[in-house]
This record gives sequence, C-alpha cells and structure tokens, in this order.
Amino acid sequence: MSITQSATSADELRRMAGEHLWLHFTNMGGHQPPIIARGDGCYLEDIDGKRYLDALAGLFSVNLGYGFGEEIGQAALEQMRELPFYTNWTYAHPRAIELATEVASLAPGDLNRVFFVSGGSEAVESAWKLARQYFIARDGIDPGQKYKAIARDIAYHGTTFGALSLNGVEPLREPFKPLVPEVRHVSNTNRYHRPPEETEAEFTAFLLEELERTILEMGPETICLVHMEPIQNAGGSFVAPEGYWRGVRGLCDKYDILLSADEVITGFGRVGHWFASERYDIRPDIVTCAKGLSSSYAAIGAVVATDRVMEPFLSASSMYTHGITFGGHPVMSAIALKNIEIMKRERIMEHVLGNEDAFSRTLGQLLDLPIVGDLRGTGYFYAIELVKDKETRETFSDEECETLLRGFLSPRLFERGLICRADDRGDPVVQISPPLVATQSEFDEMTGILGDALAEAWEQLH
Repeated sequence: MSITQSATSADELRRMAGEHLWLHFTNMGGHQPPIIARGDGCYLEDIDGKRYLDALAGLFSVNLGYGFGEEIGQAALEQMRELPFYTNWTYAHPRAIELATEVASLAPGDLNRVFFVSGGSEAVESAWKLARQYFIARDGIDPGQKYKAIARDIAYHGTTFGALSLNGVEPLREPFKPLVPEVRHVSNTNRYHRPPEETEAEFTAFLLEELERTILEMGPETICLVHMEPIQNAGGSFVAPEGYWRGVRGLCDKYDILLSADEVITGFGRVGHWFASERYDIRPDIVTCAKGLSSSYAAIGAVVATDRVMEPFLSASSMYTHGITFGGHPVMSAIALKNIEIMKRERIMEHVLGNEDAFSRTLGQLLDLPIVGDLRGTGYFYAIELVKDKETRETFSDEECETLLRGFLSPRLFERGLICRADDRGDPVVQISPPLVATQSEFDEMTGILGDALAEAWEQLH
C-alpha cells in the first residue's frame, strides 16, 4: 500500500502537499491547494466531500467527463498485461499502429501521418521542428535558412522552449528570454474591441494584410511555419471572421510556408467535430493534438502531418531527427483508442452539435448583467468578457483585474461549487469549457452560479 493510499486523513494529505508537492503555475507562498479525490460525469469531489461542477473539463481536456474510468481502466489493464511498454524508436507495436490509423481516419484531408508525443507542449515543439526539417529534407538547404515562425498575440501554445517561443502570452515568456529565434506575433481575431463601424470583411482584410506584411518584413524565404489555433483560447474563445482561414491558407501557399493548426484544445469534439480544422475548412499541413485524444485519461499527444509533409522523409537518406521516449506508449495508446471508441458509441460529436445552441442561449442570459460585455465561442468552448462600462466597452485596469478575478471572483465561484477560469491574459474573461457530456441541467447550474457571482462582483466594484 502506498503512502498516499494509507493517508486517509485529509489533514495529513494537506500536510504532505504543503511539504512536498510543487504545483504548476502557482504562487506557492502560503497556498493550500484544494485536493480533488473523486470524479463522476461533469462533477468532482474533494477530500472533504464537497462537490464541484467542473465547467473547465480539467484543463479543456476531460472531454468524456469523469465517468468512464472503469471501462478505460480495463483497456489499460489488458494492455499492461500484454505489453506495458515499448518504444516507437525504429520499432512499432500494435496499439500505436492502430491509434495512428484511427487518428488519420478522423483527420480531414490527407492528414495521414501521426507522430506521437506525451502532450500538447511536446506536440507544438515537434511541429516547429518538423517544419524546420521539412524544408531541409525537401530542398536540400542548410539548417538556419528557413526556420522562423509566425503565431498570434496572446495565444497560448505551451511551455517547452520552442512552444513558449511561439506563445503570445508575454508574462509567460518574459522570465525565460532569450527564447528560440525567431517568432513574430500578429493580431488575433478578437473583434470585440475593433472599431464598431468596421465590417467583418474589413476586419478580415486587416488581419490578412498584417499577416502578409509580417511575412514580407521577416523574409518569406526564412519562414517555415505559421502556427495558429482554430479558435484561440487565451483571451477568450476568439473565432475567426469569414474568409480568414481561406486567406491564411492562401498566403502560406503563396510564400511556401507550412500552416500548422494547434488543436490541442479544439481536437476530439470540443467544437462538435473530430477536428475544428474540418469545421472551418482550414486545410492545415500539420495538426497538433493532445488533451481530447485520450480525454486526459492518459498523457498522450500527436503531430498529424499531410502526405506532402511526409513525402521528403520517405527517402532512404532522410530522417525526422526527433523522438520522445513515451511517444506512442502502448498503454497510453490503448487508452486513447478506447476513448475514441466511447466517443463514437456515445455520439459525442452529435451531442455537442445538438446542444451548442442551447448552451449558447443559456450562457447568453449573462449578457443582461452590466459587467458582461461579450459572449463568444462555439461548441462547448465559450468565454464571457467582463467590462467596466458596457456602453464604451472599457476594460478593467491591472489592479482592478487583480481584485476582481483573483481576489474575489475565482474564490467565490469555487466556494459556490463551480470550477471555471477567470483569466486576464488578454482582457478579463471567464472561460467555460465543460466536459462534452454536459446537458441542459449543467448549463443551467453553471449559468446560475456565474450570474450570482458576477452580480455580486459588480456590486463590490461599485
């Protein structure tokens, strides 16, 4: 019996956490973490027995919810008995082959080659490395000629060095500079603070003109990758305007640059399709995915590449010089395969598409509150933006965000039994992204708790 299994006392668990566990993205000074012990459906329970509605699906990732542990655990156990580990370094094994085939069958177009990694940051890191080496393999150029990348402002792409360099969230980048050269960031697709008289077509033109100008300033012959999320998460569920993705694809073709879609969040049902690239007809050369691939029941991610990207690596003299020990781990692959099987059986894509309008309408009731300026998103992937003045769309200062989000709203929502994210990596938003099994009952519950807490926050500010 492990020390954790024998530590039945909640106080003892708290003591051990305080002495030994280093939490991610957490100010550890005096922080006593909530300790989550159980989960079922869309709900979590802590060591004291208090239940919470998880309106963030872990980290936008527990797509199936928490109710399939027995079935998925059985798949893991069977694989453990058969082959607990082997590598994809020059070898293959049945589960990695089967999962690669399954992912390729679900991906749009000719995204037919799958390179497995351990998670989202590794997938993004691998995509940039692949793009750099693709042009070396295809054209015989020297390393360091075509290596630069373009991403978007405030976009989050992970924390490993390459992924962090693509990251557009400046406070996360700052402590680790100098970062990997060279990435430039262009405007994201947040339309809420654009001039009110600007049409959607004008906004699209502005974005594409800026992207092309950036390509020309950097030198198109030096750029290997444009890396973007189909719906940008950081900043609050930014959906692109009409014609944007067609224009981005066209610019990448014009200047011989690979287009990478970061689907670490949007892949595997978050917007009602296996990949959001299909919903928005993005036609990427590379897709990165992770979270929903296993509904976070396992640590697994993937880079999915088109036949065109794979082609230069099929010659006897060429190799993608990259590998991850646990990439395509047989137990992780078995879990991901079972996750996809359950998603198909439970008709998760149809469930999301069938309920997204009801979800949006229910959350739309929050627009009646003076503090709520905007609701945006699609599928089961929404954000509400908080404003100081609804008429002018004036946002809150950094100090007000500290008081509003971290000082009041986050703890109050948690106290009321709702887990979501109050975030100010761009303008202040509350992000709402529940498990894909959520129904009207959960929509009503999360909207009710949010409404009460936001009304109270407005009163406190005034």
